[in-house]
Amino acid sequence: MLQDYKSRINELEGDQFPSNSYRQMVLQPAYEEAKKHFLHSMIQIHIAHLKMLEEQQLITKEEAQKIGKAIKKLDLDYYESRDYNPQFEDLFFRIENKLIELAGDIAGNLHIGRSRNDMGIAIYRMTLRKKLLLLMNELLELRASLIAFAEDHVDTVMLGYTHTQQAQPTTLAHYVKAVIDQLTRDFKRMQAAYSTLNRSSMGAAALTTTGFKISRERMAELLAFDDIIENAWDAVAGADYIAELASVIQLSALNLGRTSQDFLQWATQEFNAFKLASPYVQVSSIMPQKRNPVSIEHTRSLLSAVVGDASTVLQMIHNTPFGDIVDTEDDMQPYLWRAMERLRGIYKLFGSLVVTMEVNKEKLRKRAENSFANVTELADTLVRSEKISFRQSHRIVSSCVRALLDAKEESLDRLTWELANEKSKEILGKPLTIPKDTFYQALKPEYFIHIRSIYGGPAPDTMRNSLLQANAVTPLLENWIKDKENRIFQCEQQLSYFLEGWNQK
Repeated sequence: MLQDYKSRINELEGDQFPSNSYRQMVLQPAYEEAKKHFLHSMIQIHIAHLKMLEEQQLITKEEAQKIGKAIKKLDLDYYESRDYNPQFEDLFFRIENKLIELAGDIAGNLHIGRSRNDMGIAIYRMTLRKKLLLLMNELLELRASLIAFAEDHVDTVMLGYTHTQQAQPTTLAHYVKAVIDQLTRDFKRMQAAYSTLNRSSMGAAALTTTGFKISRERMAELLAFDDIIENAWDAVAGADYIAELASVIQLSALNLGRTSQDFLQWATQEFNAFKLASPYVQVSSIMPQKRNPVSIEHTRSLLSAVVGDASTVLQMIHNTPFGDIVDTEDDMQPYLWRAMERLRGIYKLFGSLVVTMEVNKEKLRKRAENSFANVTELADTLVRSEKISFRQSHRIVSSCVRALLDAKEESLDRLTWELANEKSKEILGKPLTIPKDTFYQALKPEYFIHIRSIYGGPAPDTMRNSLLQANAVTPLLENWIKDKENRIFQCEQQLSYFLEGWNQK
């Protein structure tokens, strides 16, 4: 019985590596990802390693020239368009086989002092750093859009909420600046992840370095890495570089997801805080009046997908042995790529829908004017005018609000100077000394906002200064990215120059 199963399996799967199911499930998908994402980095490592071997006199100049000419002859378009060939386990062996075909057995010396292990990790890191820089550029675009939007809404009065309940008056700019600051922290976390990521594994070889006198420092320099992973075991086993980046991406998605939830609620007709521009809404197939804010809905759901993909990366690393193992390699990388690409697209979409939406300033202001959320400032004002403790003042104001709610009077304009005096007599045993005009001024949301002028507050001048500071930081963040991009570009140009040099001799 078992032998029948074995015979049938062997007939379907074949009797040599790779089996048909392993090829279809693992090797072929990995090859498709490799030829799309890894091919150019692989060739750059070949060139850098060849140059380093020549400089270290581990191969002769003639050998370097012969191998360099073979690398030059590789038709990368061919490999990018060809399907997986089971004759070769992966793209690395397919390229190596072609180099030996073009240059002879001497091309095998290109593998002196290295392994697929250290090379693979370097390729992953080189691929991820470019994707991360693209993401960081888009984050700065969103940040710039939100700064411009906030500058236009420094005087847009709105209610702030705590525990989903009306809390205090503030401005739309104050809310948006909080989102901007959060994005800035996301950027800084990405900078830290880049620092961990952009370190060279080359020279670690399989696990223990090599007996050949290679230069790990030169390889890091040629490939635009900022540092070297010192310990060879760590270089091929450590997966925290990708775990750290996955965590940063996950947190960035969670952060923006909270804002997208707010915006989706504010887009309801009940809130009526803003109206999305036509390109970002969808009509109903049956209800003519509908303007569905689908762009925000998709933003929220796709951010959740980013969180999920990042979580998959972390789960795939969980409980894996601390050594070279496939769990932390080819199968895992695409989940992070997809998370980063989605987050980049969401940054673009969210920035576009925010700067084009029409804010209902009057509706937001009136809601704030009628809300009991203004009474915090009345309590503060009574402390100053009556020379009483805040707890005494709080009791007077809360008694007024409770009396109005008990009487089904739910509008702030029913909180009068006379009612406050009545409650003062009950609590303090004396009337208030505050003038009527000062009393009623304390209940206006504009005054509430204006008087909160200390660092971090919503007062217009304070907020304008805060946004100026945010704008001033922007060139520093942009230049950081440009420096990294330029270094990578210059190193790639240098490698091309080396390759051309071998081919001109």
